[in-house]
Formats: sequence, structure tokens, C-alpha cells
Amino acid sequence: MAHHAESSKSNQNPLRDARIGGIWRLGRKIGSGSFGDIYKGVNVQTGEEVAMKVESAKAKHPQLIYESKLIKHLQGAPGIAQIYYCDAEADFNIMVMELLGPSLEDLFNLCSRQFTLRTILMIADQVLDRVEYLHSKNFIHRDIKPDNFLIGRVNGPHQSVIYMIDYGLAKKYRDPKTHQHIPYRENKNLTGTARYASISAHLGSEQSRRDDLEAVGYVLMYFCRAGTLPWQGIKANTKQEKYHKIMEKKMSTPVEVLCKGYPAEFATYLNYCRQLRFEDRPDYAYLRGLFKDLYIKEGFDVGRIRLA
Repeated sequence: MAHHAESSKSNQNPLRDARIGGIWRLGRKIGSGSFGDIYKGVNVQTGEEVAMKVESAKAKHPQLIYESKLIKHLQGAPGIAQIYYCDAEADFNIMVMELLGPSLEDLFNLCSRQFTLRTILMIADQVLDRVEYLHSKNFIHRDIKPDNFLIGRVNGPHQSVIYMIDYGLAKKYRDPKTHQHIPYRENKNLTGTARYASISAHLGSEQSRRDDLEAVGYVLMYFCRAGTLPWQGIKANTKQEKYHKIMEKKMSTPVEVLCKGYPAEFATYLNYCRQLRFEDRPDYAYLRGLFKDLYIKEGFDVGRIRLA
């Protein structure tokens, strides 16, 4: 088996011996995004390790150049990975970027799927900050989930910073100059991950700022509830049927039931997100304040905020 994996690797990875941008060498695969695979790479001149996202240039809808332009547009804020290079090489589009640490999903599993309330509140604060920043730059993410938030490299200077990644499904929701909002539409296929999708995204509505925030609410409850949301583990014969059953369960589970046994702020947060209208500008400060005040009320130290 190991031999087979090794021999098929060269087919999978025709870039293995290439020098990307003249200086980066592709290493082992470390993950996959909404489009394309992610590899570890190294700068052969400095030895610095990087992440490299690779997609076939023959893909029906190449996303990587779009994604790299968007990340460049976001550069300079906390929790946005640095991009070093993006171009087409051979039959591939390749983006070289800062190598980050594990995802919140990875950390959650490392912690036996138990995060303390303190950790969840620190996650809430940073994730809401990243989402607000993305929205301020005229984009929505549309695939908010624990796998798409990574911490900085362990033992590095940013190991307690949460980074937002994977903008392959991100969409411009307003005109950057006039701030004219995209029009409301229906009959859209679900974009993103069903487990964390908002109810209106399930119902086929065009997504907007409110949907990213509702998804954050489900992520926080996923962490609170030890990784079990009521609509997980639903069996169905087709993807469509499964999505439909997830939607039905989400719609029939009152927020108060979902959040029972946890601080009231989580239910307040979700109820607020669900009552937002399509074009509304969410009150991000209010939402972050809910969790900040709870953090203080619980007597957690406000000094050095660290994850874990």
C-alpha cells in the first residue's frame, strides 16, 4: 500500500521537482480547500517553510487567481495570511503563502472536543473581528466553519492569533465605491457547508452579511455542545435530501433549545442574527460586546488572551 501511494504520488504531483517562482519547492500535501489542494513548501534559498495552494489551470472555474487577488486586497490586518506569490506554472495555478498552524477543528479534536467557555469566548471575539474586517472590505465569506480558521504557527509570534482562510467561495456583496448592495435573489443552490449554513441560505436566498454571522453562531454552539449540533449525523440517500433534512432540523430547533444550558448570550447572538434583513449592516460591536461582557462577568483574566 505504501509503495502504491509512493508510486502514484508522482502522477498526482507533477510539480514535485519544479521550482515554483524560481525559489519554492513543493512538499507534502497538508490539506484541501473549497478549490484546490494545499501543500507544505520551502524556500530553497532561505529554508523558510510556506503553504502552497495548487489548482489545475484546466479547472472549469479557476478560483485561485481570484482568491489571491482578494487576499491581497485584505493584506495588512491581523489574522490575514501573507501572500508571497501567485502565478500559473505548467498546468497549474499556484499561490504561495504564509504557513499557519492548526485549524480550530484540529485544536478541538486535540482537546478531546472540549473547549472551555473562556476559549470559546476568545474565539468568538477574534472570529467576529475577522468577519467584520472582511465585510468592511466589501466581501462575504460564505463558508464559515472551524476548518477555515487557523491559528498562527505554534511557538511562532502569532500562535494566539486566529486567521481566516479559504476565500474560494467569497463574494462581493456591495459596490466598493457606492456601497450599493447586491440585489436579493432566490432559488440559489446552497454555497458553503450545510452544518453551519444559515436558514436563509438553506432556503435558497442570496447570502449577505447576516449569513456569515449566523454561521459563526452555529460554530460557537458546536464548540459549546462538544461538537454535536442537533442536525449532525443525519442519514439520507442524496446530498439534496440530506441538505433538506438538515434545514428542517435547523428550522424546527428553537434557538432556546439549541442553546439550553449555556450562557444566554449565545441565544441572544443567534436571535439577533436571524432577525437581520438582507441588506442590514450588523451591529458588530454589539455582538462582540455580548461575548466580551460575558468574559468579564465570568471573571476571566482580560490581560493576556491566549488560545487553548
